[in-house]
Amino acid sequence: MEDLELIAGMTKQEMDAALKHLDHAFQKIRAGRASTTMVQDVMVEYYGAPTPLNQVANVMVPDAMTISIQPWDKTALGPIQKAIVNSNLGFAPSNNGENIILNVPPLTEERRRELAKQAKAETEATKVTVRNARQEGMKDLRKLEGVSEDLIKNEEAKIQELTDKYVKMCDDALKVKEAEIMKI
Repeated sequence: MEDLELIAGMTKQEMDAALKHLDHAFQKIRAGRASTTMVQDVMVEYYGAPTPLNQVANVMVPDAMTISIQPWDKTALGPIQKAIVNSNLGFAPSNNGENIILNVPPLTEERRRELAKQAKAETEATKVTVRNARQEGMKDLRKLEGVSEDLIKNEEAKIQELTDKYVKMCDDALKVKEAEIMKI
């Protein structure tokens, strides 16, 4: 019995992790408003080591269309600017000697469609991860010995219900994100 619960628990954990990953991916897909999450994965070459941007500078959003990056060390201005350009986020950073300003341009209809496609692709990848977690759980259940066939069938049904629930959660998250992206 403990083995059955352990397998179900591990399967649920993997599905939770997949959903968290989807949420993180959605945060990086901008929906027309400036957000600090847009630059959170930018790595800056700082004293010879790749360092997350938020560890070398204060990242702020003064208004809906601007991201302001104020380094704690002025010598980091150049490396930060270079890291933003190299990150392919589509921003043209302007450096005023004190901080770096990123203007977030309003999204065109074409760009909104591209972002919606990107969100859909992330969702599909997450669904695949959820289904893979189900598959692993089912395999582990079948490997168990000394457990009645009925108990295994019941646990398989529970794992399938869990899978359906997480796939629906992915679809719901996509609907919300698409609406956010397409809203002008």
